[in-house]
Amino acid sequence: MEKKVLVAFATTHGATQEVAEEVAAVLRDHGYEVEVQPARAVKSLAGCGAVVLGASLYMMHMHKDAARFLSRHKRAFNEGLPFAIFAGGPFDKADAAVWAEVRKRLDGDLANYPWLKPISTLVIGGKFDPTGLRFPWNLLPALKQMSSSDLRDWQAIRAWAGSLAEQMATGPLDLPTTIA
Repeated sequence: MEKKVLVAFATTHGATQEVAEEVAAVLRDHGYEVEVQPARAVKSLAGCGAVVLGASLYMMHMHKDAARFLSRHKRAFNEGLPFAIFAGGPFDKADAAVWAEVRKRLDGDLANYPWLKPISTLVIGGKFDPTGLRFPWNLLPALKQMSSSDLRDWQAIRAWAGSLAEQMATGPLDLPTTIA
């Protein structure tokens, strides 16, 4: 595999970008040349040996920029470009059933792209800050009264990215699919 990896991200409030930057740092530590870009800004995948997409989930569906990215680059993925995806999931105290539901919803969204064959799909914890709510969400009292939370497990994210780097270099590994 070529050593250039694109880490694209689709985010509204920046939490997914923060994770994408950390994934990129780990891949660089493993010797990969990594470019990090917003998914909506990526015009071509030419020269990429692999792609990692960070897709925040809103209302239990992939961010629209991530969905557009996948559709726009169908040909490259259909030709076997290695691809992995992580998605921010629960951001409040969540039990195993909530994590399973988030994974089910992400898998459902990915099923809309039958030609896409991810080498790894991961659901991570999300981040929520009620002070960053925008219209119309800032009008909902229940959301405004929620506490800030961050369920991103940075150690586990780094471990996944390291395993992903090894997988891209040597072939399939058993990777986690959810970081709770």
